[in-house]
Amino acid sequence: MSTSTPIAEAQPLSLCAREPRVPPERLVAELVPPPRFDSVRFSTYVPDPQQPSQAEAVRELSAFAASLDAAPAAGKRGWFGRRARTSAPAAPRGVYLDGGYGVGKTHLLASLWHATDAPPEKKAFGTFVELTNLVGALGFQQTVTTLSGHRLLCIDEFELDDPGDTVLVSSLLARLVEAGVALAATSNTLPGKLGEGRFAAQDFLREIQGLSAHFRALRIDGDDYRHRGLPEAPAPFTEERVVRAAETTPGASLDAFPALLGHLARVHPSRYGALTDGLSAVCLTGVAPVPDQSTALRLVVLADRLYDREVPVLASGLPFDRLFSEEMLNGGYRKKYFRAISRLTALARDAKPLVEASAEG
Repeated sequence: MSTSTPIAEAQPLSLCAREPRVPPERLVAELVPPPRFDSVRFSTYVPDPQQPSQAEAVRELSAFAASLDAAPAAGKRGWFGRRARTSAPAAPRGVYLDGGYGVGKTHLLASLWHATDAPPEKKAFGTFVELTNLVGALGFQQTVTTLSGHRLLCIDEFELDDPGDTVLVSSLLARLVEAGVALAATSNTLPGKLGEGRFAAQDFLREIQGLSAHFRALRIDGDDYRHRGLPEAPAPFTEERVVRAAETTPGASLDAFPALLGHLARVHPSRYGALTDGLSAVCLTGVAPVPDQSTALRLVVLADRLYDREVPVLASGLPFDRLFSEEMLNGGYRKKYFRAISRLTALARDAKPLVEASAEG
């Protein structure tokens, strides 16, 4: 009589064991709306009837998309063989969506990208971090060359964290506007206030004012839709339940939270998207307060990439609204931290069925 050897259960994946390498061509190819916003359209945005600015933003952006479709593409020849004007127009050739976190700015920005009648390779969509990372990978001039033929550049989460970024982005957008590229951006901060509370913005006022001149601001008011009318996010689970869910969920990762924070310091933020490739869920044990601002900002980027890719997050330890200290939440990066809390809380809610499924198994 033959005997069979028991098949060992597959071990959960580990983010800390991953050190992805991202070629520059992938950074360019990924300048499209992420999976969460791949199917959004203006028609799928549901304005809050108590907030007229939301419906107004849909109308304004729809008209902006139509104006781009009617305009000649950058670099095309016009009548009589003359090249279309590529100097910056008198009026801003860009829109800037300003509002609190969770009012649907990214939804609207992605809808604009989808509504613009141009092939995907002629319009770009990325976060501010992804744009600066692209410059780091390609170099300034090559980035200008790569993006100059585009009809539209959409920049999500536009936030200036240091003077170097201010000068870099000011120069880049000026060159792109000169080439005829239309701009659209989202942020929690008006363009004239970028950098405020983070560095000596008055020393870079000319660059900030130059950035502001490229945009017409649209204010979007409202509450955080991610939690509007929904039940409270689940409280953190015990470590045993998190580990069990990780072991029984194909494609899930399992890491100790402090170890993950340490690993993020060794991986460039431009690779955080690749870090999450193929994951069905992220399971974390021992969530604790983030120790310092640099670590906190890296965690914000990871939270954004997980949210974009719709990866649930299951955790033990402290709840996500206690990740950041009062000093952080009252400082210059407070809007980033509140956005991260909002998104991680939504992902925690998405992860609750994983625990239920593991308990049934």
